[in-house]
Amino acid sequence: MNKKSPPAASPLTRLVHAGKHPTFDGGSAINPPVVRASTVLFDSVTQQRELRGRRDGERLFTYGARGNPTNFALEDLVSELEGAHRTRLFPTGLAAIAMTLLSYLKPGDHVLMSDSVYEPARKLVDSFLTPYNIRCTFFAADGSDVEEKIEAGTRMIYAECPGSLVYEMCDLPRLADLAHARGLLLVADNTWGSGCQYRPLALGADVSIMAATKYLSGHSDVMMGTVATTKEAWQPLAERSDAFGLTVSPDDAYLVLRGARSLAARLAMHERNALQVAPWLQARSEVATVFCPALPEHPGHALWQRDCTGTNGLLSFELKKDFDTAAAERLIDSLQLFGIGASWGGYESLVTLTDMRRARSVADWSSRGQVIRLHIGLEDPTDLVRDLMQGFAALAD
Repeated sequence: MNKKSPPAASPLTRLVHAGKHPTFDGGSAINPPVVRASTVLFDSVTQQRELRGRRDGERLFTYGARGNPTNFALEDLVSELEGAHRTRLFPTGLAAIAMTLLSYLKPGDHVLMSDSVYEPARKLVDSFLTPYNIRCTFFAADGSDVEEKIEAGTRMIYAECPGSLVYEMCDLPRLADLAHARGLLLVADNTWGSGCQYRPLALGADVSIMAATKYLSGHSDVMMGTVATTKEAWQPLAERSDAFGLTVSPDDAYLVLRGARSLAARLAMHERNALQVAPWLQARSEVATVFCPALPEHPGHALWQRDCTGTNGLLSFELKKDFDTAAAERLIDSLQLFGIGASWGGYESLVTLTDMRRARSVADWSSRGQVIRLHIGLEDPTDLVRDLMQGFAALAD
């Protein structure tokens, strides 16, 4: 039988030892096996009845839609990382967000959502919340105006920290104090922090959501979302997820488990590379601002120092106003090592043009420059800088 990981172990140790369920008698493999199953067989009617009677309160292997040992192993790993009571897996990060909103909100409720949230989460507001009479108000990405926007019907504060476009930091412990003093739920999108560099539940959040598609998987070949909660917040999520029959493929769970073992090592390399590219960008005459919370010039740097244990490969930079959209596109199209893509968290470097109009509370961004987001991958940063040099050269064309 596998030994339990030390309860106070660091993220590096937990990533290696958590989520290793002994599925069979005898010796066990280092990696949990892939258990593909829809139907589960029982030894007797009595056993079937007894296990099914317990499964609403316990995690049991009773039917494919209720999960399987491979999925359970990944749930345990995420719970270890997040410091959570339990975790559920969903087909995509967006599905994880949607099920969280569906589990805790009902018609007539009001939710406060940070202006910095993932763009598809905004679409959920328009396509799902609003038609079902669940009102949403966006608050400033740094959380400065949350208190004044709380209403009698507010039930949830939903924050993404750092923000998804220019990585604004908010004071999550302060938001937790505001929420809990009023009986509200605090939900955090923790995709940036990946359960390794930022831990919302330890900072006071009740629910933490991650797109495991990104750094947890790390290889750009699987879609998945996770929701981890405190013990007190668990039941609504568990009941609603079971009611909707949401689960993930054991093959996908295995891929995420396999990728997660190297998460800490990969993040350290992403950070090292990004912090070599960032100063080079800051020194460019064409660049107005480089956005990364690990940079001392970033407005949220002090909160990042207090609450995070590192940064990742994400950087955004704002071109000076002299350069229009066409110029930014020339820069991007000239790059050879940066793939043009909207996701991130894999081993490869990516680039995309960011539409800052999506940030509804950003005051008059139209008067500022074009914003380009980079994901700095695991390539040699010297090569990445050389590639960016030819991109900047294209601005003069």
